[in-house]
Order: sequence, then structure tokens, then C-alpha cells
Amino acid sequence: MSEMTFPLPDVGEGLTEAEIVTWHVAPGDPVELNQVICEIETAKSLVELPSPFIGVVTELLAEVGQTVPVGNPILRVRTEGSSPEPVAEEAAPAGDTDETRDAVADAAGSVEHEGNGEGGGAVLVGYGTAGSATSRRRRGGEPLLAGAAGRHSSLPVADANPVIAKPPIRKLAKDLGVDLTAVTGTGIAGEILRDDVVRHASQASLFRNITTPEPQSVREERIPLKGVRKHIAQAMATSSNEAPHVGVFTDVDATRTMEFVKRLKSSSEFAGTKVSPLLIFAKAMLWAIRRNPEINSTFTETEIIRHNFVNLGIAAATPRGLVVPNIKDAQELTLLQLAQAIEQLTITARDGRTQPAEMANGTITITNIGVFGMDFGTPILNPGECAIMAMGTIKEKPWVVDGEVRPRMVTTVGGSFDHRIVDGDVISRFVADVASVLEEPALLLD
Repeated sequence: MSEMTFPLPDVGEGLTEAEIVTWHVAPGDPVELNQVICEIETAKSLVELPSPFIGVVTELLAEVGQTVPVGNPILRVRTEGSSPEPVAEEAAPAGDTDETRDAVADAAGSVEHEGNGEGGGAVLVGYGTAGSATSRRRRGGEPLLAGAAGRHSSLPVADANPVIAKPPIRKLAKDLGVDLTAVTGTGIAGEILRDDVVRHASQASLFRNITTPEPQSVREERIPLKGVRKHIAQAMATSSNEAPHVGVFTDVDATRTMEFVKRLKSSSEFAGTKVSPLLIFAKAMLWAIRRNPEINSTFTETEIIRHNFVNLGIAAATPRGLVVPNIKDAQELTLLQLAQAIEQLTITARDGRTQPAEMANGTITITNIGVFGMDFGTPILNPGECAIMAMGTIKEKPWVVDGEVRPRMVTTVGGSFDHRIVDGDVISRFVADVASVLEEPALLLD
């Protein structure tokens, strides 16, 4: 029997410190391999830390709310042997990436190599590779399934009236706070569908205040600058100070886009997938980037790096602040795949579970201020990117068509651009290309 300590790892983003948000274990609790022991808040996201040990917790070495430097011990566990035994085919930890596993392995100092021929590499004992995730159980026997975003969805214990719902629908229900046992399914054999869950959703809108709070009894409050807000402040100041921003925008008749969205929603191919004008806007940007590749670039002091791939960032407002996860190699996705990727990205972000690797290496960003009911704004560039495109709300306005004023669905699109990389002609052509697709989505068939 021996005692092992678990140091705070760098979870793959050059982390120097993190705050302990929640402990999921206490002294005296048994812990299993890969069981989530705590949540930490980094400069970018909440991250669940899984245990690399099997044993019993003897001491928590950091308190909730405490900021801990990377490498400092946070947990002590009593194990049966001198080192934990590997468990084959264990589920990968939440937010697991190659960088995360390697960093955790280095911090814990307990690594073995798996030669499965599917990426292999150094993996902390008991940490399976991302490609071999299988179901596992928490203490108490509650079964879990590895989710698409590196999280887990609870499965109900079998009973006489089982809930029939696919894993994505179960995850949606969890995200919206819906009890599936109270939902009547309208699918075949009583299967619960997306619309059934949405109808029962009680989640308040993220973007609108639904109550007016009472006046505060204190004259002022002091809120520590840390976590996501600190990262946002630093990134926006850096971008605004270093990159000369230029803004270009135009009004667009998006009537055909709205008609196209309506057709996609009613098609069997897109059944169960959220479709919105943002999808067409994203696809329009990918089309316009192909025609104006200079837009998809990064400026350095010695060169301009033009990316021949698109990691498409989607700015997402969350209760913890703005995050910008990106869809890797978005240029390779079909319209359906892009819709699914946007939906998953949005759900994960609003739930506060976006992982650092999902926000790294973006090449261009979308901000959809239309969801706030705003017509337009002037966004600040995500550091390291040449462009951020914004789309305002789409609403009925008078529009001249063939010499006659008619009601049309109109929006404003445009954005901010790094004038060190691109000039006005390139910027204008790019914005015009995006606008042309919103006016006539058939151009996507080009």
C-alpha cells in the first residue's frame, strides 16, 4: 500500500495556473481510474480532471476557489500497489486530447505505451486513447456513455416503461433541463424526438433578461479579474492595439436564404438537426474564402501565413463569458455535417464544457449578433486572425425589387479585417461574395 499525489496538470493550452471550481470527491472516498475528481477553471474553459489512480482519497490539497500553479499537488490517494494498474479499454477523460493526455502523464509521472496501432503514443496509465472510448460506471453503478463533446450522458436504469431516445436527444434534454420521463414521444413506438424535447424545455433565454432584480444594498462590488473574463480582456486589448482594424458591411436581401432554411428544416435529410440562417452564413463564408484566400491568413512580424484549411470559429455567448470554439477543417464538411458541427459546438459552449483544444488554432471567426436582436456591430478580431464576420438580425423591411418597393427579409453582413494583410479591394470582394450567397443560396452549387 502506498500514497500517491496528483499534481495539477497543464491541460494542453500552456496553462500556468487554474482555479479549483468543484471537488467531486472527499477524504475517505474510493476513486476509480478516470473518475472525475474535480473541475478546474482555466483562462478559457471549465475542464474536468479525471483520476489517474485507483484507491482511496486521503487528502484534498487545494480548496474550492483556490488558484493553484501547474505542477502543485492537489490530491493525495492511498493505493494498493506502488503504481496503479492499467485498465484496458477505459473511456477517455472529458475533453481528452493528445496534448491533455501527454501533459497529465508528464505531471503524474506514470506513463506506459499502448501499441494498438491507432495513434498509440504515451498515455497515462488507465487513460485510453480517444478512439477507444467505451462505456464505464461511476461509483454507485450509474452507467455512462462517452458523449461527442468529451462529456457524458446518464442512461436511465431499465424499468417497465423505458424512455426511448437516441443519445443526442438525451444530451439535448440534459442541456435544456428536461426530464425525459415526463416527455411524451411522438416518434415510432413512442420514441422521443428533438421537437418533443424542445416543447418541454424550461430553459430561460440566454440573451434576454426575463426578470428585473431588486436594487443592490451595497454601493459597489469588486469582482476579481480571472478565468475567462481575464483572458477575454487580454485578448481583446492585444488585438485592438496590434491589428489595424477596418470595417466593411452591406445590407442584404436574405429572403431566399430564409426560404432555403425552411426547405432544409422540412427535408428528411436534416431531420433531427438544427438548421438556421447561421448555417447558410457559415457556408457562404467558406465559399467566399475559396474565392478570396487572402482573408484566411495570419500576420507575423516576418511573414503572412496563408491557411489552406479553415478552422471556422463561432463566437458563443455563455454564462461564463464569450468563447470562440472552432470547427476544424470546416471546408471539408457537407452542409449537413456543418449544421451538426455548429449545433454540437453551440450546445457544448453554452453548457460551459468547451475544451481548450476546441478553441485553439482558429483561422477566421463568425459572430452572430442577430440572435441579440441587433442589426449590426463592429467586432474585434480574434487574435491571430485576419477577419471576423458578423451577421445582424433578419427581419422584414421595405426593399426595392424590379423598381417596386416590396417587403423582403433583410439583414446586414460585414465585419472587421486586419489591414496589414488585406486591402479594401479584397475585403470588399469577400463581403460581396458572402452577401451574394445569402441573396441566392443556389450559388453554393458552384
